[in-house]
Parts: sequence; C-alpha cells; structure tokens
Amino acid sequence: MKIKHLTHSEINRQKWDNCLQNAANALVYAESWYLDIVSPNWEALVTDDYEYVMPLPVKRKYSVSFLVQPPLTQQLGVFSSHNIDENIVNQFIQKIPYRSYDLNFNEKNPNNNGIEHLNFVLDLNRNYEDIFAGYSNNTKRNIKKAQQYPVEIKADLSANDFLEFYHAIEKNYSAFPKAKVNTFILESCQRATTTLYGAYNENNKLTAVFCLLHSSQRLVYLLPASNREGKESLAMFKIVDEVIRKYANHNYVLDFDGSNIKNIARFYEGFGAKATCYYEIKRWSINDFIKRFCFWR
Repeated sequence: MKIKHLTHSEINRQKWDNCLQNAANALVYAESWYLDIVSPNWEALVTDDYEYVMPLPVKRKYSVSFLVQPPLTQQLGVFSSHNIDENIVNQFIQKIPYRSYDLNFNEKNPNNNGIEHLNFVLDLNRNYEDIFAGYSNNTKRNIKKAQQYPVEIKADLSANDFLEFYHAIEKNYSAFPKAKVNTFILESCQRATTTLYGAYNENNKLTAVFCLLHSSQRLVYLLPASNREGKESLAMFKIVDEVIRKYANHNYVLDFDGSNIKNIARFYEGFGAKATCYYEIKRWSINDFIKRFCFWR
C-alpha cells in the first residue's frame, strides 16, 4: 500500500469528503469543514485515489511541528469504505512525518499498543419504550423528578443564546478554547448540522443547554452545560430523554462523546448506552507539555 503525505494545500477536498461520506467508520470529526475549524492547516496521509485517508492535525509552536488531538474532536485515525485491520493502521502510523504525536484513533482502528479510552453509544433504531426499559433505575427516577419541575425543552435555541449561556457557566473541567467553540457553533448552525437544545424555567430563562451534532447515522452529544437551577431541576436528564424519544425508531446511534470520568460515564450508561473503545497513540512527551500550557488556545 502506497501512502502519501499531503500538505494542506495539496489535499483534494472533494476526494477527501467523498471518502468520508462512504467510509464504513465515518465520523464528522474528520470531514474537511470540521477539521478546518478545529485544526486549521491540517495535513493528511492518503493512499492512491483516497481509498484510505488519515487527517494529520498539525500544530506548530516555536518553529516546532507536532500532532496533537484537536479540541472538540474525540476520534480521528484512518477512514475508508474498505476493511481496516491493525496492519493497515500500523502502516499509517509508520508514515506519520512528525517525531511527536498524540492522537486518538477511531474505534474501528484496532491497535494493541494504544492507551484505551471509553466512548458510550446508544442504538436508537428501536421503539422508545424498549430503549426506556434499558434505562437504569436511577435514571428513570431522575427523569420522573425532572418532570415535576416547570421546565420546557426547546430545540430551536439561537447560536448567540447558546454561546452566551455556555460561556457563562463555570466549569470544573478543562474547558474548550472559547474561539473554537464560537466558530464551531456558528459554522455548524449555518450548515444546519446541529440542533441547539435548551431547558427553560417558568420565567423563560435558560437553565441548561447542549448541542446535538448530526452526522450521517450518528448524533453526537456535545457541549452540555447547566447552571445551578438546571442541576437542581435535573434538566439534562429531561433534555436527553426528549432527544431519545424524538429519534427513537430511526437509524441513528446517539454518541455521548465518551468519558473516563466515572460520574459522567455513569450518566451516559444510565440511558442504556454501551461502552466502546478507541485508542490513544503517542510518541515522545511533547504533548503533555503542550496540554499543560493550553497551546490550542
């Protein structure tokens, strides 16, 4: 297999997007428009006629070039409509033209040497009643409690309202770069690839939001945020249940964008989501230094 390294200007975007559109393991994170936002000047490894492709999220700092997983991008790696085995993945890894990299390959890219991470996905191609039966008892109780609050769920939140609320919430985790979030929300809304959900109290004030990213047969749960009232009213339980009810009996999976944090993972599992694995592949230690100083900002 001949694998070529292409700089950003050398990539044939039509062939790239055609490959992603037909890939058996297609993910929106690897589509050209998405990469343009999260990793400007991204490069690529491709085979002849783009039968296999792999994005290279290049970051440069102090004249040093390296690869690091971009924000808002859980998985990348090798994509194709053809079979992808560990040998093919390793061939691509060996062709990475940078000494330092820290990348998350996708769940269809087998690798025995990577660091395992968990994602959680829920098959929605079933009756809502069947999906609800798979909820944990705790999730069912929380949904019942949430229904007692005068909270209305709306799916037509404007980009500006979403961003104003999201950025105002103090987060107890490493936040995504504000500029990247703004560009992603505005661009994805313009492309009509996202639905912005909001929970409103009886005074028509927002208490919780999240972004549902539409991608082929996958719905991705991104950027959830709740204020104190939203947490007390368990608004996020109600929002997610509404999304599941709406898309039940459709050929989608709900991708919760995973987490290794136990409490967050428990929230996802509570809706019956099943764990899948993807692998982080790294070489050298520059990425740890990069993350510490937030060079993606």
